[in-house]
Amino acid sequence: MPTAPNRRAVAVVLLIPLMVTLALWAFAWPAARIAPRDLPVAVAGAAPAAQQLEQRFQQCDGAFEVHRFDDEAAARAAIEDRVVYGAVVATPQGPHLLTASAASPVVSQLLREAVTTSVPEGTRVQVTDVVAAPPGDPRGSALGASVLPLALAGMAAGAVVTLMGLRGVRAALTLVGSAALVGLAATAVAHSWLGVITGDWWTEAGVLALTVLAIGSAVAGLAALFGPRGIGIGALLMVLLGNSFSGVTSAPQLLPEPVGAIGQWLPPGAGGSLLRSVAFFDGSAAGGAALTLSLWSLFGLAAVLLARRTPKPAAPTPAGPAREPALTG
Repeated sequence: MPTAPNRRAVAVVLLIPLMVTLALWAFAWPAARIAPRDLPVAVAGAAPAAQQLEQRFQQCDGAFEVHRFDDEAAARAAIEDRVVYGAVVATPQGPHLLTASAASPVVSQLLREAVTTSVPEGTRVQVTDVVAAPPGDPRGSALGASVLPLALAGMAAGAVVTLMGLRGVRAALTLVGSAALVGLAATAVAHSWLGVITGDWWTEAGVLALTVLAIGSAVAGLAALFGPRGIGIGALLMVLLGNSFSGVTSAPQLLPEPVGAIGQWLPPGAGGSLLRSVAFFDGSAAGGAALTLSLWSLFGLAAVLLARRTPKPAAPTPAGPAREPALTG
């Protein structure tokens, strides 16, 4: 029969390919299937030109969710409120495309190509970037790259609290304190140094701290409920699925269904969406993402606070010296 070391070796040999396959599925499959799926866009202007633009979007079955507005001002307001990613305004001079590269440079480029190819050849399409990405990160690559470090920071905080055996109030304060420091440090780098986010400094720091707290407390809470295996569950949810399904590098509506929705229910995706809202859109459409992060934080902290300490085994009582049996006469 195989010995225990041999069984462990076989388990490792089988586990590593399984983990690699899972990672490739989580990261490569959504990236290979990028396409618009009910992507919110707007059409504005007077009929019948606006109706023709709307029909062109609707011909792409399931790709776009078209919102109709009366004029350009209403369409601009919808973009700034994060109701839509862009808009096409019918004007006497031709279509006028409004984009928001701060919401997603990938979507902005996609709309440019979609509108340019749908109009008659030789027609000039005017393009205006209503909410432009910051000069320090015009392609949004730095913002997208920030999700993984935040997930790793939260993961590390939750794992360290668990491995150090912290419980109750001490564990909760450790998670909150570490998240706050990460938020301050990350904002100093992303806002003050790199200039990739340009909103209110302290609000951005709060969003980054809340994101790390949601991840860290969830990992610590899962470990409190399920033991050390909870750290593995947390890594699967927050790092593997949460990072790859976040949609921060593109947009949730560009990922395969239901990956985009799942990503917004997890802290990395919710944190990325909330950071965009406070950094570029004055907090518009921030409510859902803020609620998601708050619920994850409350769940994790509640589990940590209510977890019972594992009682230490009582030390054995040292045996006293053996007594001589009493002699009986």
